[in-house]
Amino acid sequence: MAHDIFDKIYENRGPIGQYSKGVHGYFTFPKLEGEIGPRMIFRGKECLTWSLNNYLGLANHPEVRKADADAAAQYGFAYPMGARMMTGQTSEHEKLENEIADFMGKEDCILLNFGYQGMVSAIDSLVGRNDVIVYDSESHACILDGMRLHPGKRFVFKHNDMESFDKQMKNATALVEKTGGGILVITEGVFGMAGDQGKLKEIVEFRKSGKYNFRIFVDDAHGFGTLGATGQGTAEAQGVQDEIDVIFGTFAKSIALIGGFICAKEGIIEYFRYNMRSQIYAKALPIALTIGARKRLELLRTKPELKDKLWEITNALQNGFKAAGFDIGHTNTPVTPVFMKGSLAEATNLTFDLRENHGIFCSIVIYPVVPKDVIMLRIIPTAAHSLEDVTYTIETFKKLKSKLDNGEYQSEELAHVEVDKKR
Repeated sequence: MAHDIFDKIYENRGPIGQYSKGVHGYFTFPKLEGEIGPRMIFRGKECLTWSLNNYLGLANHPEVRKADADAAAQYGFAYPMGARMMTGQTSEHEKLENEIADFMGKEDCILLNFGYQGMVSAIDSLVGRNDVIVYDSESHACILDGMRLHPGKRFVFKHNDMESFDKQMKNATALVEKTGGGILVITEGVFGMAGDQGKLKEIVEFRKSGKYNFRIFVDDAHGFGTLGATGQGTAEAQGVQDEIDVIFGTFAKSIALIGGFICAKEGIIEYFRYNMRSQIYAKALPIALTIGARKRLELLRTKPELKDKLWEITNALQNGFKAAGFDIGHTNTPVTPVFMKGSLAEATNLTFDLRENHGIFCSIVIYPVVPKDVIMLRIIPTAAHSLEDVTYTIETFKKLKSKLDNGEYQSEELAHVEVDKKR
């Protein structure tokens, strides 16, 4: 007799889900309420918030709020009805795609309803059974999920390790010589946990050398709008924008919206339009969102002071942490990880202390994302933060680090809290 398919759910809730009863509503699925900004309400109290990917501070920019409100009032959120291939095409969608392509210095662009599903579907569209994918070991979950749909072979290289990349490219090249397929290299512009940039320039140099024949697909979710002279992203910052074949970006980070895009040569984008299942069979982005995205892109282009302010805060924060002796890894982007040594219990207590007694909210990352004895607090600076916010945060972290080193977070009492169990 067949087993009940739900049995495994109750027996194994997964590496994170196993803790859900004790952490839901506080450490996981917390509710940040009030106006989006550096200060929000958590459990009825104001907190200095460092956990929102609102890099340029556009979420509550008055011009953005007005554009969103006007567009919603004129069109609502139902229009257009249907997928773009059938009944969901509008001039506003086309204008946004043209403006993004022009900004990114690429021939063409396709909008994505969601960044995550777009990346999954793009990978599925690009590679066939005879093709091979070579990818960085710390690639985002959307890349890994996209590769799960790939019926062919894939090779992983050690994170940003060009010797390992060379080895895996040899393996990939040997295989496609037998299958007759091609090679797609996938990496990220900015790795969202540790904040380091992908080695795009070095990968491009491998191709220029003629040693290997491959195409490059870059997920630049955190680089778009934050890096490069004009904000094009990581490839611009590294001087290889013209060499990247396919660039993915999301609206969810720098321009504070839902959706995303892919830029490439016209023929590639045309292929995506007729072969990306997530776009062919899904309703188009509401026109109100495309109008809102155009306003955000306009501000990204015309107000470089927003990116300058982001980097003023980023540099002050990261230099301050380093001066205070903190380990922030190898970040060279706004993403700012702070690494400490401690157990899961200590991580829980430290985070509770940080939020309840010092009024700072940032994301905590623990095992299995990082090793068991590592605590990572991930801080996302924005153009809306102030230098006073930076100073207060560094001074607070110094106090917490002292407590951690003195063993004060080994107690089980500090982290006791009534969490919100409502679903």
